[in-house]
Amino acid sequence: MRMSGAPATPAARPTDAERIRSILTAAHSMTLITDERRTEVRHLDGSDPMGRLHLHPAEPGGDDEYRPTIRLEFTDVAPTPVRDRVRARVTVLGRLLTPYSDEAADSTCVEFGQAVLETEHGLAYVGLEELEAAHPDPLAPYEAGMLTHLLDDHHDLVTLLLRLVRPLPTAAVVRALPVALDRYGITLRLEERRGHRDVTLPFPSPLDDVEQSGTQIQALFAAARRSSHRNTLPA
Repeated sequence: MRMSGAPATPAARPTDAERIRSILTAAHSMTLITDERRTEVRHLDGSDPMGRLHLHPAEPGGDDEYRPTIRLEFTDVAPTPVRDRVRARVTVLGRLLTPYSDEAADSTCVEFGQAVLETEHGLAYVGLEELEAAHPDPLAPYEAGMLTHLLDDHHDLVTLLLRLVRPLPTAAVVRALPVALDRYGITLRLEERRGHRDVTLPFPSPLDDVEQSGTQIQALFAAARRSSHRNTLPA
């Protein structure tokens, strides 16, 4: 169950296509399903699995020709131990134009059907042109390491960031943890006994590359220290 409540000024968010590209870029595993097999592909090592597939637009009249279906499933899991750790699911649907093999040196040609993003807000459908035009978030490959480092080694700074949350957290909040990090800011999950809400603390400006992250994160900490609000809620 989610609680109502959001910052007075909503933070900028990635597009659905950008979110999908970011999830694919950071993925370490996927489920691959064809007419003949279901395979759990692990150890992607942060390489975009779309590099294994050469996506083609659907051909006119192609429905008259049998082509095996292919389905790629990805689960975006929060790297920190929050409630409801699944942040999103991505499904890429298509039809095989060439046989798929895990050992193949060349990429597999796929007639692209659609990409589906499933989040708490519902389903979003993304076409090939939009997907190819989108860029992954520059922090996507590093997000997990950065968030776990913040939580494990700088636990006090999470509590500090609560000073920036609007509306102000109440005594009903029993725990606050970082749940997401992207070019737009840091998202905290405020957990109560019966539910939670996510609040994004925006950076002064969106990041263009990971090298800018240190400066922007420190700017948030500095703003929190200047805040007159004092918060003793657990993080």
